[in-house]
Amino acid sequence: MPGEAKLLIVDDEPNIRELLSATLRYAGFDVTTAADGREAVQLVERVRPDLVVLDVMLPDMDGFAVAQRLRAGGRRTPVLFLTARDETEHKLTGLGLGDDYVTKPFSLEEVLARIRAVLRRTRGDLDLPTRLQVADLELDEEGRQVWRAGGRVKLSPTEYKLLHYFMVNAGRVLSKAQILDHVWNYDFGGDRNVVESYVSYLRRKIDTVEPRLIHTLRGVGYVLRAPRQ
Repeated sequence: MPGEAKLLIVDDEPNIRELLSATLRYAGFDVTTAADGREAVQLVERVRPDLVVLDVMLPDMDGFAVAQRLRAGGRRTPVLFLTARDETEHKLTGLGLGDDYVTKPFSLEEVLARIRAVLRRTRGDLDLPTRLQVADLELDEEGRQVWRAGGRVKLSPTEYKLLHYFMVNAGRVLSKAQILDHVWNYDFGGDRNVVESYVSYLRRKIDTVEPRLIHTLRGVGYVLRAPRQ
């Protein structure tokens, strides 16, 4: 990436702010956070972010009003809206004022992919990575395609989200709770064994050749890592 991109995360829910900021910092971004619209407008002037991740529902003014204030002040900072509203009218409003939107509940992988796509368009960062690679396992974020040892691997949407989460966090041990939160957003019907089941599905498609890349740490979680040299 040509220069570490600066992001401003604006959301009044502390858990969402912390989750997004931790994930995006881990992905290599310089992250600042704000809890309301007024603070967001001030920070845009002070920090000059490359992109604002902006919740629509804020306590003092909605995200659309924040974006309008930024535009009125001459700022054309790219905006990615976070919204629980999926009505067509709100989507059109968001796209009219901003550069993209993600509806809640969202997956962190989707937010990360949307951020990278907007930055590629607005900063000209054409060399922002769209392909993740661990050993001979490759994942194309834009085409949502996966290869192992040069052969195409067909995955279901959930299998793809799980693999993407593993590859973004390659070498890092992930607990079942983290995986549930990031891949299923807790929308899994209360069956915590869903993680174990989908890891098993992935192994049948990914680890059909040596070396094995997906490892289980008993009582801790799972990790995707390249073999040690």
